[in-house]
Amino acid sequence: MGAVPDQRPPALESKAAAEWDEITTMAPELGRCCSRYLAQASTFLAPASVESADNALRQLTRWLIAHTEVRAVADIGRTDIEDFKVWLANQPGHKPGRRVSANTRAQRLRTLRMFFERIIEWDWAEAPARNPIIAGDIPTRPEPLPRFLEDRDAARLMAAARAEPDPRDRLVVELLARTGLRAGELCNLDADAVVRIGEGHWLRVPVGKLRNDRYVPLHPQLVEVFAVWTAENLEHIRRHRRLVADHRGTLDRHGVGRIVRRVGRHAGVVAHPHRLRHTLATQAINRGMRLEAIAALLGHRSMDMTLTYARIADRVVADEYEAVNAKVDALYGQALPADFETAGMARLRREAHARMLGNGFCTRPVELDCRMESACETCSYFQTTVEFKPTLKRQRDHAREHDQPERAALFDRLLEGLGGDSA
Repeated sequence: MGAVPDQRPPALESKAAAEWDEITTMAPELGRCCSRYLAQASTFLAPASVESADNALRQLTRWLIAHTEVRAVADIGRTDIEDFKVWLANQPGHKPGRRVSANTRAQRLRTLRMFFERIIEWDWAEAPARNPIIAGDIPTRPEPLPRFLEDRDAARLMAAARAEPDPRDRLVVELLARTGLRAGELCNLDADAVVRIGEGHWLRVPVGKLRNDRYVPLHPQLVEVFAVWTAENLEHIRRHRRLVADHRGTLDRHGVGRIVRRVGRHAGVVAHPHRLRHTLATQAINRGMRLEAIAALLGHRSMDMTLTYARIADRVVADEYEAVNAKVDALYGQALPADFETAGMARLRREAHARMLGNGFCTRPVELDCRMESACETCSYFQTTVEFKPTLKRQRDHAREHDQPERAALFDRLLEGLGGDSA
């Protein structure tokens, strides 16, 4: 049975179909019920969610046939699920020598629990009397911080991508790194996804994991990359109706992952598509981008998803920790030299005084180029009122002191717009 055509490689699709044929032959009632459920689920779930249900149900039904006498969904009981949980926890994971992760187990059991819950609610004759999977069966989801590339590694990866002889490799890596797209979103970009709105270029991201679409602003360098790519591959883009298409056809998420890992090896860093998404979010939040803007950029449906990145580099914690050091050292009787400062705190102090903005500072490391100088004040969404006049004057004076005439002129114009004395 092919639950999700066109969403995975043909080899995987044919393997799933062969396994369902085998399951249905050995346990007709199990196979028919699961097939019926997947057909129903495909009418309201995203393709990736249907594929996830397909995988979980195949795993459960194959285990039931191999280890129990159960041959119908209605006969699945609590003891069967408890034994299946033990078996699942001991399965090998993707990495050699490791067992399947708690996240994977939770996802499988949550998917199966929803399967039982739905068919019971739909009042199917094949449904068991009660849901054999309870909430306590699902492992607590760990909340590790997202793994991202540090600035130096991110720069090395970008340099390696630009040096790749295959233009598709550069396009994929730079597109992921500069937009935060998920791998599946990149693969499904329509041929006309790049649009011009006003003076800028935007990328229309299709409906994906969270069933929403959005527009993402494109960096000028990425616009240039797209222009060259489109000119060289226009025929293939039109034929496949996908923006990332050439003489080799389109990409799937597995191909995207292979490209990112290969370029990462050439750069000497460990990289995969979602790590580039985490990297962009971390770069943005560490440099003062508002959480609401980051959520819109990444297509988060809930701010809780975005708040994860706020835990990565909490400057308030760093500042307060530094402030309390003297008191703690006095308590221990270890007075430190007056000029003592850890390397990490010194870096934070340098970044915090890098450049004043209207509502804080730009903490961009000095070694990183920025083509969006004074972007906050020039943004169409930026507003200021008379109560900010003292702050704007200090910023104007700061720009003059640091020989930044363009920034000084910018603040002069803002002050003039507020009226009154701007001297």
